[in-house]
Amino acid sequence: MSAQLKPLSMVYNEKSGFHASKKEAVYEQLMTIWTEQGFEIQVFDIASEPNIQILMQKILKRHQQYTEKGVVVAAGGDGTLNAVASQLVHQDIPMGILPLGTFNYVARVLNIPLDLLEAAKVIGTGEPRASHVACINDQIYLNNASLGLYPLFIKRREEYNKRFGRFPLNAYTSGLDVLIRDRKELKLEVEVDGHRYPVKTPLIFFGNNQLQLAEMKLKIAKCAEVGQVAGVVIAKGDKTTLFKTLFQTIRGQLEQASDVYSFSADHVKVYSQRPKLTVAIDGEIVELNTPLNIHVEKNALNIMVPYVDSSV
Repeated sequence: MSAQLKPLSMVYNEKSGFHASKKEAVYEQLMTIWTEQGFEIQVFDIASEPNIQILMQKILKRHQQYTEKGVVVAAGGDGTLNAVASQLVHQDIPMGILPLGTFNYVARVLNIPLDLLEAAKVIGTGEPRASHVACINDQIYLNNASLGLYPLFIKRREEYNKRFGRFPLNAYTSGLDVLIRDRKELKLEVEVDGHRYPVKTPLIFFGNNQLQLAEMKLKIAKCAEVGQVAGVVIAKGDKTTLFKTLFQTIRGQLEQASDVYSFSADHVKVYSQRPKLTVAIDGEIVELNTPLNIHVEKNALNIMVPYVDSSV
């Protein structure tokens, strides 16, 4: 191992990475780009260890053997980015992103190119930017966390993706399918910066990505940008209201929908009589103990972004 080389560890998911995306031909070009940038590269399948904690311990131990801290690259969609980021919070090693998801909100909000070769160049020539990370209990979310109908949307969307391929339209089609077949409401208490409110809702959505919130035309996008918890509650669960809400979401008019309320706070708690709630976190479904505790760790994750010359 040359003392001049920098470590680069690429973490990918074989089920949803280069193989599923038919990007094997790009792989060698990526390796060439990073080798020319002075990196010593090692590639890790996220499924190669029992859990992400064990895998990242191995990766961080590898990086400690170098003089340069290097970069850990997450190659994939929201789930892969979340898994890698969860282990790099408050670490000095930055995360690089190869965007392989459907919407790629994290890459887009940071101006990371969606072209994989251009994104690879940013990893070596860019600069680390401190980003906010939202937390719900012991989990993080980079884009969003939600409960109620949204986890059902995610499950149905994955069924559509397996049958028809990964297309943005599936996100809306699966939502429509859920509204036709499945409707349920949660009886909760939501505590917003110390003030409690009883809530009966089919869906609560917490967003951490200002671009996603801005595309939904929500004013709380600015709150997420400055490091606050940004939330949306649907107050009525009848089918007519939910259909109208879905279509206003598609049209980018969610803020104007009746019975939809947005809010921001430093701390939010969600209480339920149930000991656990099903939560969708960056597209992955988990069961979390109640009450749910939500807050934002400001500037907690370093991500490689395009270098900007401030003198220009």
